[in-house]
Parts: sequence; C-alpha cells; structure tokens
Amino acid sequence: MTELLTSAQMRALERAATEGGGVSGRALMERAGAGVVEAILAEWPGFGARGPSGGGVRSGEAGQGGGAAPAPPGYLRQDEGGRRAVVLCGPGNNGGDGFVVARLLHGSGWAVEVFLFGEAGRLPPDARAMHDLWRALGPVRDPRGRRPEEMSGAALVVDALFGTGLARPVSGEIRAWLAGARALDRAGTRVVAVDMPSGLCADSGRVLGEPVPAEEEEGGADLTVSFHRPRPGHFLGRGPLLCGRLRVVEIGLGPLPGGDYAALVSAGGLGLAPGAAAGGSRPPGGLAKSGRGHKFDHGHAVVVSGPAGQGGAARMAARGALRIGAGLVTLASGPGALAEHAARLDAVMLRPVAGAPALARMLEDRRIGALCLGPGLGTGAREAGLAGVALASGRRLVLDADALTLIGRDAALFGALHGGCVLTPHGGEFARLFPDLAARLAEPAATGPAFSKLDACRAAAARAGCVVLFKGADTVIAAPEGACRINAAAYDRAAPWLATAGSGDVLAGFIAGLLARGFSPFDAACTGAWLHVECARSFGPGLIAEDLPETLPKVLRGLGL
Repeated sequence: MTELLTSAQMRALERAATEGGGVSGRALMERAGAGVVEAILAEWPGFGARGPSGGGVRSGEAGQGGGAAPAPPGYLRQDEGGRRAVVLCGPGNNGGDGFVVARLLHGSGWAVEVFLFGEAGRLPPDARAMHDLWRALGPVRDPRGRRPEEMSGAALVVDALFGTGLARPVSGEIRAWLAGARALDRAGTRVVAVDMPSGLCADSGRVLGEPVPAEEEEGGADLTVSFHRPRPGHFLGRGPLLCGRLRVVEIGLGPLPGGDYAALVSAGGLGLAPGAAAGGSRPPGGLAKSGRGHKFDHGHAVVVSGPAGQGGAARMAARGALRIGAGLVTLASGPGALAEHAARLDAVMLRPVAGAPALARMLEDRRIGALCLGPGLGTGAREAGLAGVALASGRRLVLDADALTLIGRDAALFGALHGGCVLTPHGGEFARLFPDLAARLAEPAATGPAFSKLDACRAAAARAGCVVLFKGADTVIAAPEGACRINAAAYDRAAPWLATAGSGDVLAGFIAGLLARGFSPFDAACTGAWLHVECARSFGPGLIAEDLPETLPKVLRGLGL
C-alpha cells in the first residue's frame, strides 16, 4: 500500500524538515526539479541518452546547503540536437521547481523558453533564487500579450504553474495556455505536470471552478511527477484522467509527524487493518486456509435471493463468497425460485425462505456468520421484511443493490444499521442513501481543498455507523471511526473491464465470504475490493462477471497462498 498526503500535510512535512535544519528549502527544490527531469527521461528515453557517468541525481548533487546551483548530472550534458522545451512557471514554489527543470534541460543542450505567470519580485525566497539562477542562463518571458500558440513546435511543455497548493480556479489567461498545451499534446508534444496538473485540486481530484469543456480536458498531461507521496487527487475524480502517467520521486523527506495520513491507496498490496504498516503484498492474516478443520471453521455465509427469474445476481454473489474461501455458502431463496437455482448450482447449498419469519428461524443457527442482501433481491414488502430481520439479527451483513434502495427509503431500516454492516453503493445508490452528501459532490468546486469522494464516504460511514464502500474506478472505503482507504483502478492498475453487469454482485459476495471467515467489516471491504480489481486485471479484456470468481484462485496462488 502507498500512503497518501493531503496538500496541507505535505506542506507541514516540508516545514518540519526545513525548520528542523536537516535540509534547506532550496535543496528540496533542487531535488524536486532533478526528480522531474529524471522521470521525464525514464518515461521517454529518446529525450536523453545516459552519459558515461551512468546518470542519476545523487542526494549530494541537489544543493544541500542551498548555495550555488549544482552541476547537472552527466547524462543531462548530452547534446539533444536542438530540442525545444517550454516551461510554464507559476508564482509560488511550484514555479521554483520549474526554474530548476528549465536549468537542467538547458544544461543538456535543450532550447528552453520559460514563461512566468506572476511577478518575479513576489516569488517566495527559494523560488526567487531559482528564478535568478535561470535568469543567468536565459530570459524569463512575460505571457501577457502573448499567445499560447508560441508553444507550437516544442517537444516538451512543463506545467509548473500551481501544483498541490492551488486553492482557487485558474484565471482565463492561464486556462487558455493550459488548453493550448493540451492541444499540442494531441499533436505529439509531451506535456508534463509538476506535482499536479494545474487547475486540479490535489485533495479531491476535482477541477476547480467551472467544469472544463471536454475538448480542453481531453488528454490532460502525459506524465505527472509528484514528490515523496502521492496526493488523494491523483487517484480520485478526474485525477487519473488528467495526470496521464504518475511517477512519485523521493526528495529526502521523512515520515509525517504522528503518522496521520489521510488515506491509503491499495497500489500493490491488500488493505490492512488500521494502523498497520504500509507496503508488502501479503494478505491480512486469515485469508489462507489452515490445513485442518471443518467447513464451519471457515465460516458460513448466506446470500438472500429474490423471486424466480431474477436470481442470477444472487448466484454470482454466492459463487464469489464460496471462491474467496467461506467454508459453506447457502442461498436462501423463495420457494418458487428453488428449481431455477438448483439447475445452476452445485457446491452452493439451497434453503427455502418464503419471508421474514423463515429467515428468522434460519438465523437461529449461530454458525451462520454473515449475510449478503441485495443482488437481485427486489424491493417489495417481503424483501423489506427480510432486510429488517437480517439487520435485527446483529450478524455481519453486506447490503448491496436493492437492499440499499430499501434502506434509503425506510428510516427504520437505516436506523437499524450497525457496526457489522458494509454498504456498497455506486453513485446513484449513494445519492439515495445520502442525498445531501451527493449534492455537495455534484456542486462545482469553487475553492480548494474541494469536498471530495473521500470526504463524502467518511461522512456517510460516520452517519450510518458502519463501513461504506463507495464504488467506482476510484472506490473509497471508510469506517465509522474515520479509517479510510482508496482502492483505485487507475494507472497501471486500470481495469475498465469491471464495467460489466454483475461485477458488483460478485464484489458483494467476496466481502460476505470474508466476513463469514472472520474478517472485520473494514478489512473485508478493503480486501474484497482489492481482489476484485486484481481478478479483472488477471483475466483482462472480454471479462464478464462470471469470470471473476473463477479467476480468483489464480490470483490467490500468485499471492503465495
């Protein structure tokens, strides 16, 4: 897993590092600029061949004392054959990073043009120092009265305008230059954003101000280079679309004092319990089955089905629960649907449940550890009664699809939610359950930090008193006490094939199976969501929902289980 830092946390971390005397602000800026150039060359090796030195910026080359600029690394001194770069610098420290990038590219033989969107005399001290170092090598152009078309012909445009510190919409002039850069991107120019694409809120992944027209937004940056840790906005909302590829470079900062990170994104490991260390790809304890024991030792999950002709979703959920390792899975069905289920199921048990009283009798069996309600359930009086019994039982419970509709329209059912529940809404279901939070998300983001999907999910979990898994490519999972994870199917983890009917039903089954096995609701939701994406990535194009449970054994074997 990867720790995320909000923009405020990153500023606090930089301030703690510089005020503690371990590193100067100028040294951090030198390291950041060098890291951007290294990331550019790693992404597009044709932009620069490594020289005899072998390349790489060592920490000692990054201006530790904040004095004279260090000599560029050997590989940056190669002649690039007159390639042209345009660097757009903003009025803050992000602009200072841009001046470092410009200087290093110039030292490699590039023809570099620098535009400053602001007044040099008002730059922060460290950024002003980098401005002056660049000024000794080339001019700083004023974009006022000039046209974005002047960037035409550049092989590279670097957006070092605002980065993570942006708290207001970009001006019309800057927006025009950014749109011009994106137009060039479509024509073959490479666009690189320093920290964040300008205009994008680092904490929410939302574009500040009026919505950006599709023709301006298309493409965004080709590469975004951030520092130390990613920001939530790299993974939420429009972030993955506008960032292109994401690279995070280290600049020598330590951990955040107190370790109070905003969230964790599952980007190479499974969700861990709150407070667990990040990193690694081993699953939480309990995912592997022991070599001993009875099926009931590994949990009994019950999936409650709807009427005849609508049972496919429940069957997929049941298959997901079984494949993820529940020792026993029972599908509780109305009597009229039993024959349909029996024709399609073998390892999944069947139990006739005509209504709420029958379900209550079934739940007298204390070996039943978890239930799944919602996939193909229906929304009538019978189904509302089933939901009421399930909630009153105190069992761990996944509520999806139709069950969320029932809860959203019945205050008594909503009030019966408890800490053992996991709600799994998509956007429309979230709006029915939490209309005020959804309305805030739908409002234009006037200032930053903007209200985010992470904020909405945390507030929803606190209100409901249970875990909420807010689905999407930027799935957010929140616990009522505030623990939160982002399970982003983005960048190298993109899994567009999950946009297929029934995939959410399988996810509900995965979570129910993990609950039955004894996982906490939060861990079950995090782990189920991570495995869900990994199954889709493993299978690849052509995926349908039925493939997800059947791919799970391969994914689990890949984890060494």
